[in-house]
Amino acid sequence: METNAMRTRGIGELLGLARERAVPVVRGIEDAALAAATPCAEYDVRALVNHLFQVVVQFQRLAVKQDSDFGATADVVAEGPDWRERLVRETDRLVAAWSAPGAEEGTTGAMDMPARLVGSMALLDLTVHAWDLARATGQVFPGADDAVVAELAGAVAELAPTARRMGMFGAPVPVPDGASAFERLLAQTGRAPGGEPGGGE
Repeated sequence: METNAMRTRGIGELLGLARERAVPVVRGIEDAALAAATPCAEYDVRALVNHLFQVVVQFQRLAVKQDSDFGATADVVAEGPDWRERLVRETDRLVAAWSAPGAEEGTTGAMDMPARLVGSMALLDLTVHAWDLARATGQVFPGADDAVVAELAGAVAELAPTARRMGMFGAPVPVPDGASAFERLLAQTGRAPGGEPGGGE
C-alpha cells in the first residue's frame, strides 16, 4: 500500500506547500523594510521582491513550454500598493501552471532542461527567497516542508556546480552538528542559517 512518504509528489503540489510558507512572509513585509539588506548580496528587499515576482511569472511560462524572459526586471513595488497581493496571485498561478497535466513532461527552457528539474528551480527560488525575505525583514520563517526539502536536495546537488560558476549560489557554508535538513540545504546555496549571510542569489 502506498503511503505519503513513499509517493513522489508533483512539482505543483510541492509548490503549493512552499506557497503556504511564502505568502505570510510576503504579506508581512512592511514598506519601511524595503531598503533593508538581504542574504542575497546583490539585492535589498525591494529588489528581491521584484526578482521573485519575475521568477514566479516566468516559470509559469516554462511550465507550458513557452519561452521565458529573465532580462530586465520590472519594479513591481513601484506600480502600486497592492504589490503583495499581486505577488500572491502570481504565485497561485505558478502552482496551477505546474499542477497541470504534462507540465513535468519533456524538456523546457532555452537549455532544454528536464521539465521537472526546471520546476524544481522555481520551487527552490520560492522557498529560499521566502527565507531570505523573512530574515531580512525580521520575520520568523517556519522552515520548509520535508517533502520540499527532499526534492530540493537532489535539485541543488545537480545544479550547484553550474550555479556557483554563474554566481547564483555562494560557496557552501559549514553547518553545526544537529543542523536541520533545511539548514543544510540553505548552506549548500551559500546561506548561513545561524550566522552572517553567505551570498549568492
